[in-house]
Amino acid sequence: SLWRRLSAARARRGIPEGIRITKVGLWFVLLTVVVAAAATNTGNNALYLVLACMLAMLVVSGVVSRMNLQRLAVRVDFPGDIFARRPFSLPFTISNLGRRWSRWLLLFSVTLKGPARLVPHLPAGKSAHGTLELLLPRRGRHHLGFAHFSSLFPLGLFRKGMRVPLGLDLLVFPELFAAGGLEVQPTGLAGDESSPRPGWGHELHALRGYRSGDDPRGIHWKKSAQTGALVFMERESEESRRLSIVFDNATGRLADPAAESRFEHLVSEAATAAVDHLARGFEVELVTREGALPFGFGARHRQAILERLALVEARPRQRTELRSSDPAARSLRLAFAAERA
Repeated sequence: SLWRRLSAARARRGIPEGIRITKVGLWFVLLTVVVAAAATNTGNNALYLVLACMLAMLVVSGVVSRMNLQRLAVRVDFPGDIFARRPFSLPFTISNLGRRWSRWLLLFSVTLKGPARLVPHLPAGKSAHGTLELLLPRRGRHHLGFAHFSSLFPLGLFRKGMRVPLGLDLLVFPELFAAGGLEVQPTGLAGDESSPRPGWGHELHALRGYRSGDDPRGIHWKKSAQTGALVFMERESEESRRLSIVFDNATGRLADPAAESRFEHLVSEAATAAVDHLARGFEVELVTREGALPFGFGARHRQAILERLALVEARPRQRTELRSSDPAARSLRLAFAAERA
């Protein structure tokens, strides 16, 4: 039990990431060298006193900046749905576990080269809340293993770094496009809603003159009697409130970045169609080589489809054709020819 507590405390302890000199610190060091050379050449006691103060400031800056990063803890809240290439906010809470001294000029980030958030002042025993704006370029799983702290306190001569274990796993959904560019194939069969196209539904589309080949059952006899010519009733077609997304990810080896980019584009098209039609009240089915997610609707079904598409990968080529479970449903078929492995 004691050993576990010691191990847990050690895991929470910050890990030093080194120290980097800032531009101000570089100029200060160069000035210190100049003062040291002048004091050595002239033997002037006043210059030696100035040199001693400058060296003391360098030492104090390094020691205090290290102390400023001790006994810090961070908690990051799950940000919700994350889509590739779309900014999102990552809520965080930084706590000062020290009992006496405040922390000053802290920079917080979750990636070494990513954006950082400045925390000007953090009193002892208190916590600071904020959000960090991030953007992840790729779908799939992302692991944020550490939170990174750096300190410019007290003089800004050096930037001391420290990382604290974070262990946050994020699932990034595919990038979403504008839904207007998707080409969904209508069924043309009987369905749940009328469409502004002529077909065999129940709603009236238009009245026109009877033409050879028209079904005589569509003749409007009252209008024909009034006009003295045969008038034909065109009905609106009915379409299903279902969408089947058939994504054939058996592409073979993606040989170059262009093929990988095309594959990712198809994944994003599938995600866009699913999100758009679910928001419009459709039942949506997703068919891939990993299996089929049956028709469903609502937030849970949306989450399941996005999770499947976030993790979908290119598979070896297969001869069997993917099919929708409902031939009467609208369909979106996504596939492309890749190079053979």
